[in-house]
Amino acid sequence: MPSADQSVGSLLSQLVRELGDLVRQELRLAQAETGEKIVQAQSGAMSLFAGLLVGFVALIILAQAVVLALSITLAPWLASIIVGVALAIIGFILVKVGQSSLKADALTPDRTIRTLREDKDMLVSKVS
Repeated sequence: MPSADQSVGSLLSQLVRELGDLVRQELRLAQAETGEKIVQAQSGAMSLFAGLLVGFVALIILAQAVVLALSITLAPWLASIIVGVALAIIGFILVKVGQSSLKADALTPDRTIRTLREDKDMLVSKVS
């Protein structure tokens, strides 16, 4: 009977050791994937800000040119309203495109979540 106790103890210690290794591997994967997602978010935010800033300056200059051109045939106030509405629509579209790259769904660590679920299922089946 002592050998049976030793084998159970040995199996339990091996299980604890392997479980510890598995947890450490999952933590390393989560850190790596989270780091990738942070870099992706920073890059998206910087691109969005730079694009908005440059686009804003360009639009001010171009809007003034369009208003001047339209004011030849229309009243200046009407030309300004037409240009303002058109720019507001374009700006709204650009902001929505930038926001889509920063959605929480795009930043979740999908691989880590998937492997954690697989590990949980494996452990449940081994323990059962």
